[in-house]
Amino acid sequence: MSTTKTAAMDSVTASPPARRSFGARVGGHFKKWWWVHLIVFIAVVLIITLPIVYVAYPKIAQDDVNDSTLNVTSMVIANPTPDSFELLQTQVIGSHSSYHPKIYSFLASVSLLGAANPFTSVQVPTVKSKDGATVNVNQTVDLSDAGAFGDFAEAVMLNEEVQLNIYGRPELKEGSLPTTTVTYNKTVTMKGLNKLKGFDVTEFHIMTSPVNGRNMNGTVYIPNPSVMDISMGNVTLDLSVAGQPMGYSYLDNLELVPGNNTVPMTSTVNQTAIIALLTATDNPYTDGVIPFTITGNSSVWDGKELPYFTQALAANNLTVYLNVTKALAEIGLKL
Repeated sequence: MSTTKTAAMDSVTASPPARRSFGARVGGHFKKWWWVHLIVFIAVVLIITLPIVYVAYPKIAQDDVNDSTLNVTSMVIANPTPDSFELLQTQVIGSHSSYHPKIYSFLASVSLLGAANPFTSVQVPTVKSKDGATVNVNQTVDLSDAGAFGDFAEAVMLNEEVQLNIYGRPELKEGSLPTTTVTYNKTVTMKGLNKLKGFDVTEFHIMTSPVNGRNMNGTVYIPNPSVMDISMGNVTLDLSVAGQPMGYSYLDNLELVPGNNTVPMTSTVNQTAIIALLTATDNPYTDGVIPFTITGNSSVWDGKELPYFTQALAANNLTVYLNVTKALAEIGLKL
């Protein structure tokens, strides 16, 4: 009996322990190896987020900048000197992006599209990049290359449209994402003066008592289809007929504003030469209407010539037809 009881007890003692559930085993594993899983989790997060933050985000930001547009709605050039001028400019951003990052103030070089050198640099203020956002520039800019600005002024004078290039490397930030640097390289198309097409002398009169050598006065019409308001100072124009110099015309304190400009004009004209032309036996202007060629001579502000405006004026030749016989009849001289 003792032997049987002992065997039974040994049989009970040797039975295997109960197997733990799957959940218990998993819990035990994580309890023991939690630090390994934490490292793996952090690594996965970094593998996913780092490319987004440091590769995808800068690319998205650059693409949005590239896709945006810039429209110059007004541009004022005031208080010019030979190597500087005051610039007041309004620009409007166009963007269809769902992102509206802050573009921090940056120094932008400005040049005529295709030019070898920029003519100035402009400090662009901080702006939130969204459709319709307005950028206002108000500063005195130095001309780093006055010759390049002369080429720009000439292009404005001669062309229906002119293109500016604006280049810079601003910093950009979207929400809580880190600051990134983008390339801002924009071409802006603006209307030019289109050779002053439509320019006309709407009236002119011979002065019986000349003032400071000026013996004729009148009014000129100058169209300005651009958004530019340009202070040009005292403008002198050469007058000629069939290649023969006939004198000068003066537009004092000339400011071309957008739209239609009606400007007083005075002239110093070689009246003797004109009368001789009209009374010659081979006079080609029997109706008394003479075609005058007008070419820019100089632009002077505060006693200093502005070579860039002089260059633009000299590049453009205008022809106006003046009824000289009628003007002479006004002062009692009939030919």
